[in-house]
Amino acid sequence: MSTPAEAGLSEQRTTQLLKALQSEIDQQRLPGAVVLIARHGRIALYKSLGMQNPESGQPMEKDSIFRIYSMTKPIVSVAVMMLMEQGKVLLSDPIAKHLPEFAAQHVAVQVKGQLALRTPSRPATVQDLLRHTAGLTYEFMGAAPVNKQYAAANIGSRQRSNEEFSKALAGLPLIADPGSVWEYSRATDVLGRLVEVLSGQELDAFLQEHVLHPLGMHETWFSVPETHHVRIAEAFAHDPDGGVPMPLINVRGDVALKSGGGGLVSTAMDYARFLQFMLNKGELDGVRLLGPRTVEFMTADHLGQIPVNPQGAAQTLLPPGHGFGLGFAVRTALGMAAVPGSVGLYYWGGIAGTTFFVDPVEDMFAIMMIQAPNQRDYYRPLFRSLVYAALMDEPEPEPEPESESESESESESESESESESELAQVLEQEQALEQEQTLTQQQEGGVQP
Repeated sequence: MSTPAEAGLSEQRTTQLLKALQSEIDQQRLPGAVVLIARHGRIALYKSLGMQNPESGQPMEKDSIFRIYSMTKPIVSVAVMMLMEQGKVLLSDPIAKHLPEFAAQHVAVQVKGQLALRTPSRPATVQDLLRHTAGLTYEFMGAAPVNKQYAAANIGSRQRSNEEFSKALAGLPLIADPGSVWEYSRATDVLGRLVEVLSGQELDAFLQEHVLHPLGMHETWFSVPETHHVRIAEAFAHDPDGGVPMPLINVRGDVALKSGGGGLVSTAMDYARFLQFMLNKGELDGVRLLGPRTVEFMTADHLGQIPVNPQGAAQTLLPPGHGFGLGFAVRTALGMAAVPGSVGLYYWGGIAGTTFFVDPVEDMFAIMMIQAPNQRDYYRPLFRSLVYAALMDEPEPEPEPESESESESESESESESESESELAQVLEQEQALEQEQTLTQQQEGGVQP
């Protein structure tokens, strides 16, 4: 753990970030938050604020557990890319090659005011699923006939298995031709089923064995073990702005659907390990899951000239100056958008308000964990703006001596290699300490592991 100044952030301005969030908590618009900022391999800020459970008044802790919803998508996208690196799938493969139920899809079109179906211009591919150009949608993305059919089919039911979900979704029409528009969708849920077919394992088992456990993400699950229920963060029972409160998913028991697009829970520290792995281009603490070029490929823009769907809510999710990679939104222009960030920054968030961004130019990532679904569109840009406001230019590094022995050079190289894993070690130590403190608290309160 470092001070903000040691990581190139302003102490005063990071304090202002915390004050801004605390002000929202004091006004009872935000229950609580956990924020974590890391730069140059150092944790610059890691704080909990407010309440974990506003109904009981239980304070927020740094190891509180949050429903991360669509922050599940980058993790599942990494799993797909791992299988690609193993030669089990090509991104150009039609989805139907691995999931035959998608072989007979049709596009819904309006003909003289009537809904009609036609054959798509081309089959959707695995790349289309990863970048949300497969012609799929979400039931809440608009009021088009396809959105209504999703809702009527209760396609978001968590009572179906991943296999049953895939077959039910494949029977619904597409909202557009594959590759024609960017439309945020249930595509990553389909990728979750694809992981199962390619690996021969259930999605949760594959993620635990091949992604979460190797990265030391021991508190990221599809359902929270009973001994950790006391750590689950909750939203206000009533919307503070007078809106209709969005019910949060129940994560206290097992469910049939292991949603690759929105089913995981996690902690700020666990997700920090995932983001440091991404910032390290596929490696954390000596464990490599992806090649560096694969990570660069994932976090590049894959839309090019493909437009955002002009109908429905898609344009509210992908602002000007941004494209979409393989599991992440990607910044393509320094200006245009209403929030700061470097070109090449990648990010995403969850519908309950959790958010993250990774800025390779600044060698930085930041996470905000909250459960405030109706206020998410306010707190995400607020957090991003305040993080960049705290970012300071650093002095030029001192020049190396002109004459240097070979042994000194080798020593310096070893030192640099050690510093690359500094954050991973700090993350692991922090996580172990939090787990020990949580276990002690549970035992003192009469809860046995």
